[in-house]
Amino acid sequence: MDAGVAVSSDELVDDIVEAQDSATDGTLAWKQPLPDGRFADRELSWLAFNERVLEQAEDERLPLLERAWFLAIFASNLDEFFMVRVAGLKRRIATGMAVTAASGLTPRQVLDGISVRAKELTQRHAKVFTDDIAPKLANEGIRLLHWADLEKKEQGRIEKFFRKEIFPVLTPLAVDPAHPFPYISGLSLNLAVMLRHPNTGKEHFARVKVPPLLPRYIAVDASGKPRRPEDIGSEDLADASFVPIEEIIGQHLDHLFPGMEIIEHHTFRVTRNEDLEVEEDDAENLLKALERELVRRRFGPAVRLEVAEGISKNVLALLQRELGVSAQDTYILPAPLDLRGLNLIHDLDLPHLKFPKYVAVTAKRLARVESATPTDFFTAIQDNEILLHHPYESFSTSVQQFLTQAAADPQVLAIKQTLYRTSGDSPIVDALIDAANAGKQVLALVEIKARFDEENNITWARKLEQAGVHVVYGLVGLKTHCKLALVVRKESGSLRRYCHVGTGNYNPKTARGYEDLGILTCDRNVGQDLTRLFNQLSGYAPHTEFHRLLVAPREIRTGLIERIEREIENKLAGKDAWIKIKCNSVVDEKTIDALYHASQAGVHVEMVVRGICAIRAQVPGLSENIHVRSILGRYLEHARIYAFANDGDPDIYIGSADLMHRNLDRRVEALIHIEDPEHIERLLDLMELSLADTTMSWHLLADGTWLRHAEDDAGRPLIDSQQVIMNQTRGRLSTR
Repeated sequence: MDAGVAVSSDELVDDIVEAQDSATDGTLAWKQPLPDGRFADRELSWLAFNERVLEQAEDERLPLLERAWFLAIFASNLDEFFMVRVAGLKRRIATGMAVTAASGLTPRQVLDGISVRAKELTQRHAKVFTDDIAPKLANEGIRLLHWADLEKKEQGRIEKFFRKEIFPVLTPLAVDPAHPFPYISGLSLNLAVMLRHPNTGKEHFARVKVPPLLPRYIAVDASGKPRRPEDIGSEDLADASFVPIEEIIGQHLDHLFPGMEIIEHHTFRVTRNEDLEVEEDDAENLLKALERELVRRRFGPAVRLEVAEGISKNVLALLQRELGVSAQDTYILPAPLDLRGLNLIHDLDLPHLKFPKYVAVTAKRLARVESATPTDFFTAIQDNEILLHHPYESFSTSVQQFLTQAAADPQVLAIKQTLYRTSGDSPIVDALIDAANAGKQVLALVEIKARFDEENNITWARKLEQAGVHVVYGLVGLKTHCKLALVVRKESGSLRRYCHVGTGNYNPKTARGYEDLGILTCDRNVGQDLTRLFNQLSGYAPHTEFHRLLVAPREIRTGLIERIEREIENKLAGKDAWIKIKCNSVVDEKTIDALYHASQAGVHVEMVVRGICAIRAQVPGLSENIHVRSILGRYLEHARIYAFANDGDPDIYIGSADLMHRNLDRRVEALIHIEDPEHIERLLDLMELSLADTTMSWHLLADGTWLRHAEDDAGRPLIDSQQVIMNQTRGRLSTR
């Protein structure tokens, strides 16, 4: 159960042997029915992924502030997991719609397993911070202190800061017959306060919310002066102290409840169901329906209660009762709660405690035509297709500049683009607006249902509409997740189409931290494909055929399975056969079963999976030819690559789709076929580096657990694949 599997690897082997022994028709082993229990559980596999994030925080070889950053990532990941996955599971159980998972675990078993594993991991998470990272930060002059650790002089100066900067924005809420228990917003930090009236002796409960606009920590410089962390300069960081704001509020509750006796106060935090359910029968009203649902989401039921250690039984029971949270969903943790706030500490200007700075370079085939004038993207793309690898190669000097140049070029007649997640101040959004203002035809296909970016997407979708951009919201019932841009340009009396197909979002901010791939091309077939796909998304074209694209929900699963089966046929015919896959998540049972059959037929399947992985690897008779690795590092591994030997003529696709039901059945996704031999070689080299035993990674074992490989037999650190790529990319720059 801890590994998220319902059946042990030994039991799987026994089932496979029994099936083979009972076969009387001479059926080959790889054609036998596959055993039950061959899938790992999706939810528990996700917790295993977040454990790998935690192991990054535990790795003493990493820079100290980066370790603190991984603690913040772990906390943020877990918040989203409870808001969406746990909340959805609870909702399905409550409505009687929950069914046994593909792993064979019942909904209740999954929920119980989540509770056990999440509590183990959160305790470990807190311990790493308290016992390891916080003391080491203190050794570097960054002291994360409790109120009691401050000197009297510092406490006095913070009290003045409290009265001036914090007290005016606090709102105490009493609970009595005239004041019902207040609504506690999701992920907010709160103080539960027990008070006693000095005259009547009656006890009262009150809640004080920590306003989210206040900084998570208050900085106290070496002179004892308190200030907001963003106001403290690098010269004042030496021997700076940081105090959780809730502790400062807790020590000054007498300002909020004058005349009352403060009996006790405790920090707590609630996680709510924040997944969206929007009826899409009427696509015209989707925007307004989503806006209404965003309001409703703020009042979703509580799915997790976090409280600080030391809370009294009475106060805990009151919170559980009023919030409708069980003991199973209650997490008692050391203070401070909500370690997402360590992002603030990570942002301090202390480069010696962070990864060495890396400046992205311009992609080789774009830099080749650099001169005193800006790169002519259209000439560069006409010369060759351009493979981009972010963030090693700059997003701003490639994709962003391509679209900016297209917006300003008088020969460009139209720009069409999908936008799944971006930022409101994005130069790409500005470029689309500039193009519309210049009279070009501009279509933006905005996915306003991108989880947790809904409000931002609505805001800038309206901004685009006001500028005259044609904004559409995709197909009813499907999220548009593909990453596509199409530029139509008039050249020598005819039209030429320039295209970008990528694996990552058109977001300049995340492009600096997400590892992604993309192709810039003016290939006629790709131009036709994107034209047809955009027409399908903005109009009516349900039976579109494509040349170089595989498009979900119609083609990606079937297309990949066809290629897996071709590798099986080639292997059985004695031809070269292998499969190499890099993606974020693998859950789709049909695709996994095809990979199992390939393994049984002797095809070597090598995979790099960052997150959820429902495959049972290395099980004799089932998947002994499947090897799965996972890589985490300073950049979020986000690219998807699907590569097949194809009897010596490698067949490779990159694109937006993971092997999950939502990607293959409920989203518009696109994979593009790679044709340039240099690009094929580069992608295969990337896969080889990621899969090498000399590369630091986690290996998926037969029992469903992940084992970290960070050192060789002599105790020497293994290769950091991301550092290798940085060095290689800089090397290409130096040889030009």
